[in-house]
Amino acid sequence: MDPYNNETNRSNHQDPEEESDNRSGETDHKHTTNNDSIEQSNKEHPTQRQPKMYLGMILSGIVGGIIAAVAILLLISNNVIPLEADEAQQNNEQTVTTQDEEPAETASTIAAEDADVSTDVSEIAEAVVGVVNMQQQSIWTDSQEAGTGSGIIYKKEDGDAYVVTNQHVVEGAEEVEIVLNDEERYPATVLGSDNLNDLAVLQMDGENIDTVANLASSENLNVGETVLAIGNPLGLEFANTVTRGIVSGLDRSVQVDTNQDGIPDWVTEVIQTDAAINPGNSGGALVNTDGEVIGINSMKIAQGAVEGIGFAIPTDTAVPIIEQLEEDGEIIRPQIGVTITSLYQVPPQHQHEITLPDEIDGGVVIANVEKGSPADDADLEQFDVITKIDNQPVTNMLELRQYLYSEASVGETVTVEVARDGSLLSTELTLNARESSDQ
Repeated sequence: MDPYNNETNRSNHQDPEEESDNRSGETDHKHTTNNDSIEQSNKEHPTQRQPKMYLGMILSGIVGGIIAAVAILLLISNNVIPLEADEAQQNNEQTVTTQDEEPAETASTIAAEDADVSTDVSEIAEAVVGVVNMQQQSIWTDSQEAGTGSGIIYKKEDGDAYVVTNQHVVEGAEEVEIVLNDEERYPATVLGSDNLNDLAVLQMDGENIDTVANLASSENLNVGETVLAIGNPLGLEFANTVTRGIVSGLDRSVQVDTNQDGIPDWVTEVIQTDAAINPGNSGGALVNTDGEVIGINSMKIAQGAVEGIGFAIPTDTAVPIIEQLEEDGEIIRPQIGVTITSLYQVPPQHQHEITLPDEIDGGVVIANVEKGSPADDADLEQFDVITKIDNQPVTNMLELRQYLYSEASVGETVTVEVARDGSLLSTELTLNARESSDQ
């Protein structure tokens, strides 16, 4: 216990009755003395004493008023007493509600049928569900829970409900279950998934679905804007947990390693937030203060020295992927028709097969050419090193994928430069469609 506080308590401790008696005696004594003086004075100067008394009272009142006014002014200047608080609060509310003169554009995939479209945070929480990955551990057992995540019911149409989640939440699942807020579980079908964008679309019976989320445009987000992350951190035990934060950054480029080989396969553009995102939040909703989904929680930086850095896929990026997964069950991208690897991953016994010109210090190595592919038709060979595509330098696999998936399209003819036997060769090929992430 704090010795200072002990001393303070001891010095203040006194018997209440004794203290009261003492004070009472002092008061009575002073009161009697003052009355005697006044009475005596009035007897001696009956015509002069009363005006002096009144003048003293008036002066005391004026001084007291001045002191009170100064005190109030000091409180106002230090914001202890807010000036026109009601008006300031009203103006602040108007600023929040009128920040965007035009309402955010709603994604075209939304269909609600007889379900309500969420309009606030409490309603959007009803549209955030649990997603359970069920896998069979052996041939002797039934499917068991292998992992859980979150998902967003964004659409109800023709009696079915549609859920978007992360691809890694349902990866390897033999069965998928959706867990609603009432803890009832319903089977779902994976319509399609995309590992590069980490998105998957699920379909389930919509009979018991009453609310769908409002997917709004993420285009008008501002750094510092308040956002909420809704999901199921650490499993269904903490279902529909809401954490609050801000938009910490926009258009963040994060490298993604889809096959866990230590080499980035893709760069995704994400929203950075400091709203707490934990395992199980994946696939949940990043929501603005109007209850609109503006992002799909996807990942966080899980390092001991890092705190408050999470990422979400913007809805403007996610919606076209969702639409294509709904319609085709897969993302169709242009491809060359080769299996590629980095220069340093070529096995030592094959290093002698690769000879680069002096002016070339990077590229990707063709490990295999698919029969009948655009690369095969263009006479590309194993151990060719791709150094450029349409005159854009290619120093690693990520740069090649970025160009193909972002700049090129199926059916387009591109020029590919390769290094072979110490010389540079150029050839043209026409890209065709392929559903996998290979080139």
